[in-house]
Amino acid sequence: MIPDLSPRAKELLQALESFMDRRVLPNESAVDAAIAAGGWTPVPLIEELKQEARAAGLWNLFLPDSGPGPGLSVRDYASLAERMGRVWWASEVFNCSAPDTGNMEVLLHYGSEAQQQRWLEPLLEGRIRSCFAMTEPDVASSDATNIQTRIQREGGDYVISGRKWWISGAGDPRCAVAIVMGRTDPDAPPHRRQSMILVPMDTPGISVKRMLSVFGYDDAPHGHGEIEFTDARVPADHLIGVAGQGFEIAQSRLGPGRIHHCMRLIGLAERALGLMCRRARERVAFGRPLAEQGMAREAIARSRLEIEQARLLVLRTAHLIDTAGAKLARREIAMIKAVAPAMALGVIDRAIQIHGAAGVSQDTFLARAWSIARTLRIADGPDEVHLESVARLELARAGK
Repeated sequence: MIPDLSPRAKELLQALESFMDRRVLPNESAVDAAIAAGGWTPVPLIEELKQEARAAGLWNLFLPDSGPGPGLSVRDYASLAERMGRVWWASEVFNCSAPDTGNMEVLLHYGSEAQQQRWLEPLLEGRIRSCFAMTEPDVASSDATNIQTRIQREGGDYVISGRKWWISGAGDPRCAVAIVMGRTDPDAPPHRRQSMILVPMDTPGISVKRMLSVFGYDDAPHGHGEIEFTDARVPADHLIGVAGQGFEIAQSRLGPGRIHHCMRLIGLAERALGLMCRRARERVAFGRPLAEQGMAREAIARSRLEIEQARLLVLRTAHLIDTAGAKLARREIAMIKAVAPAMALGVIDRAIQIHGAAGVSQDTFLARAWSIARTLRIADGPDEVHLESVARLELARAGK
């Protein structure tokens, strides 16, 4: 059984919905225009909205621990993430956007006191941003044991050498630090070879080679960079946790993060369905509104069925993380990561079809929403990796 929202979460959800309706959605076109005109600089309007959200207590909502966050459960926050997901940049307004959320959780649970003071506190306050450098262009990074970047101990320092790409947030001028995953001991068992280390972005030896586009979108000022580390040297106390703990940290980071991604996708799908219904009622073809024609009605019905199924699965997974931990929810986490992006992609695609040529233009949010959903069938691991995980765990259960 999936529990209802806590009283605190209900209160925050009501406030968040009001803020989205009053301040985010009405400014969507203005922000998009500012991003298109401003390039790789922060958007002043988003910065204004961030100050308003923080003043309203809608800040760091993702953190399950009381203190820096409101103390919501993963299940509680999931419903808030869905509402934020209706606008692709809205999570930043509430200091709840990736990769900062995952990096803050890593620092909160594994960071030293000095690391927390230097990096976590300004991230929690929204004064800086960060990136997470794991994937590499020369190996299949869906198998993280392939990662080749070296993190070598030399006296009181670690020296980092390697190439990373699809490093989201690397193009943002506010990005002050990267959490880099690489090999500290190539001779250790496969899941003890990797470590994570904090590397300030102004460290000598770091070069952002290029920014990568996603279906033509550059996602400025956030962006996705290809970065080269050439003997980048940082003090040994920048290592997160202990050497060889990288896989453990990565798994703790990815569990709740995948809930966030999936619920934001459900928010996108809900908005696409609403737009589909509106278009079907208003558009007339062959003498009748589309809403009276079988193809549109089937598209609407299938979309509602798929959204509800995906939401229930994600909320169940969030509740399982809350009650049993991410490790025991591995199967369910893999399931939602395969289900939610495919569901959202299908719903958005139907909405595009109902809109005709307008659906692929800049006149609706649908084209960008499609690119986001399609990308998330690869990000955090491709569908095939998650399906393999589900099959392996299911076969193990059946063999008991």
